Amino acid sequence: MTGIIDSGGGLRGIYGCGVLDRCLELGVKFDYAVGVSAGSANIASFLAGQKGRNYSFYHDYAFRSEYMGLQNLVRTGSFLGLDYIYGTLTNSDGENPLDNAAMQNSDTRFEIVATDAKTGKAVYFDKADMRPDDYAPLKASCSIPVACPPYVINGVPYFDGGLSDPIPVDRALSNGCKKIIVILTKPVSEKPKQRTVGVASAMLRGKYPMTAKSINTYKERYLSSLALARELEGQGRALVLAPDSTEGLRTVTRDRVALHILYRKGYHDAEKIADFFF
Repeated sequence: MTGIIDSGGGLRGIYGCGVLDRCLELGVKFDYAVGVSAGSANIASFLAGQKGRNYSFYHDYAFRSEYMGLQNLVRTGSFLGLDYIYGTLTNSDGENPLDNAAMQNSDTRFEIVATDAKTGKAVYFDKADMRPDDYAPLKASCSIPVACPPYVINGVPYFDGGLSDPIPVDRALSNGCKKIIVILTKPVSEKPKQRTVGVASAMLRGKYPMTAKSINTYKERYLSSLALARELEGQGRALVLAPDSTEGLRTVTRDRVALHILYRKGYHDAEKIADFFF
């Protein structure tokens, strides 16, 4: 059983977009897929067979004020326009609709990671939790703490899935995967920034103490999952794909040239997948 993990990473997720676009061209399929944050949106388009769709979101739409920015924060209370991204643009009457029927009809089991804001624990939505014009799990998985308020589904507030399960290798293994592709969006040697983590934790400690606790242990969780992925790679059971450089991109850095370069890196690195599987 084969699996793929896309760990997201804001606009750096365009690297994973490149990987998956090339997989579509090569006809590579997976039995199981799990996406974190922007990685979940990448996988949704991949399973729908919509090559190039996500590229537009990173390279074009991200430069619109409705997508992200301080103006959006003042207007809506969220730096990211999640309802715009996964609603206005993505819905059936949107500018670039997701082919929900094709995604649902895919033979691949698809899970989306989000973090329960009250418990700080990972929650795994299934693609069946997404319906035409209702992509709430994608919004929840991409709700970055502090930059966004938690996204509420059925009365439960959720934050970005990367807080609780940044590289869901254990999840893929527990779902029966024997060989796994792991997509990272920064070099393997690059570690999480503890200063940024501390600031976010302090800001959330009052209202969401368990999320704050989860943020404090994020680095340890990330490094542990990465170590497991590398261990599996040494055993020939995993292939870790990561850019050699982020080209200066951070989570919400908007630079069209750098974004395109990172996309091409992912597209090129995907060539390794065929050899790994076959």
